[in-house]
Amino acid sequence: MSTASLEGGEGGRFRVSGELDATTVTSLLKESRRRFAGLERLEIDLGGVRAADSAGLALLLEWLRLARQAGQPIRLANLPEQVVALARISEGGGLLAANGSPQTAGAANRTSDEVVTP
Repeated sequence: MSTASLEGGEGGRFRVSGELDATTVTSLLKESRRRFAGLERLEIDLGGVRAADSAGLALLLEWLRLARQAGQPIRLANLPEQVVALARISEGGGLLAANGSPQTAGAANRTSDEVVTP
């Protein structure tokens, strides 16, 4: 059985670990809506994610949408390679690129693996 967790939260800083798939993203989304509410900004480190699929990409895109809607700057760091690959071959690539992801935007000199929105 897949597991995932959303840890931290102090100062809007979170760390996600585990697997982002169809069995975990619904509960993570529910938890994140509650925990992200009212924060000035969000920093989400995905370095602890062991595996991710299209459901994981959908979760990240939903976090970007929710942050934009709430007027919260958001930073997604250490994007899982599986998510980056999926984003490149789907419409998600354009959405992540529009939010500043050098991975999906095809930047020549990639010095970062994050998405940042104002």
